[in-house]
Amino acid sequence: MISVKNLTKEYKKIKAVDNISLTAKPGEITILLGPNGAGKSTTIKSIAGLLKFEGEITICEFPNKTIDAKRIFGYIPETPALYELLTPWEHAEFIAKAYKLNNDWKDKIKVIFERLEIYDKKDKYVRELSKGMTQKLSIALALLTDPKAVLFDEPLVGLDPKAINEVLSIFEELKASGKSVFVSTHIIDTINDVWDRAYIMNKGKIICEVTKDQLEGGDLKKMFFELTEGAEA
Repeated sequence: MISVKNLTKEYKKIKAVDNISLTAKPGEITILLGPNGAGKSTTIKSIAGLLKFEGEITICEFPNKTIDAKRIFGYIPETPALYELLTPWEHAEFIAKAYKLNNDWKDKIKVIFERLEIYDKKDKYVRELSKGMTQKLSIALALLTDPKAVLFDEPLVGLDPKAINEVLSIFEELKASGKSVFVSTHIIDTINDVWDRAYIMNKGKIICEVTKDQLEGGDLKKMFFELTEGAEA
């Protein structure tokens, strides 16, 4: 579970995030929506442990910046954080050593690479790969460690339709296995069939929390625009 309690983050006395709380529960796909400037990126970076903040963030009850939390947490940033002069296979080997994975990691990453259609690129330098390929590599590396909670920041950007469908299937499989899946996205239409719980942010605050059951077949996109009317899309 990813738990955020009373998160506040200020930049030069401007509150980018203002005392928000949210939860991504095990066995659910939770999405975070908001217009530009709503505070989503700050929230995501705080959860990932990249920013100092006020409040409390835990990953499966461990403080998010601890080693215990990092062992069970997967993070896919909006812009892949990769080494240009390493190959995808070398990235996987680095992760395997850092997390002290069992010897079967090679078989596991081969399956993931093949599924995301990047196995044939495993020996190319990252700098030779397209935006979509690096995005898929970032997802593959996060899944290699079998995390209990996974945070995806705009994971569908730059992917072709086939890859998008594959990633959505991965979301569903993670959910079915009891993982906490937290997704920050602008692409409401694409993710509309798979989400369970949605948080809508605007001007640094959570202005709505809704489950799919509560929406009762209603239009999440319509609700989003009604609640954020006048904000930059």
